[in-house]
Amino acid sequence: MLQPLARPFHLVLVSPQIPPNTGNIARLCAVTGCRLILVEPLGFSIDDRHLKRAGLDYWDKVFLKLYPDYDAYLAEWPSARRFLFSARAATSLYAARFEEGDHLVFGSETQGLPPDIVGGGSGTAVTIPMLPERRSLNLSTAVGIAAYEALRQVQFGAAAGRAGTPS
Repeated sequence: MLQPLARPFHLVLVSPQIPPNTGNIARLCAVTGCRLILVEPLGFSIDDRHLKRAGLDYWDKVFLKLYPDYDAYLAEWPSARRFLFSARAATSLYAARFEEGDHLVFGSETQGLPPDIVGGGSGTAVTIPMLPERRSLNLSTAVGIAAYEALRQVQFGAAAGRAGTPS
């Protein structure tokens, strides 16, 4: 059973486009205690019925913060440890060492994280391993995989001897 973290993980979605994905991620946040950060522009209204339906009746259990752009998000969280998820990163998610309070940052369903964010020095780029010649995972699936790996490491202990401390 999961226990609430003193410093929860933050799941950061930069320009998400598909309401049901964001709703599913909100539901994930409600059941794991992670916090949800949305960075505009969004491809939908925050009042979208598909967004609310995918989140079911969990919205009252979700900490949600909205930022007008990535720079505004960075300004409020200048010293946060960030892991930037990209299908094109060289380092596997499983080589990363997560700590309470980390920010897991994901791009839009159609474009992923922009190159200026991935290469801009605001975090460590990581990827979820996939078979060759595959473009990407569904956003809500990728966020679920990452969130539960981070929770597994923090709550249940990471495997001894793994490398990959972010810089």
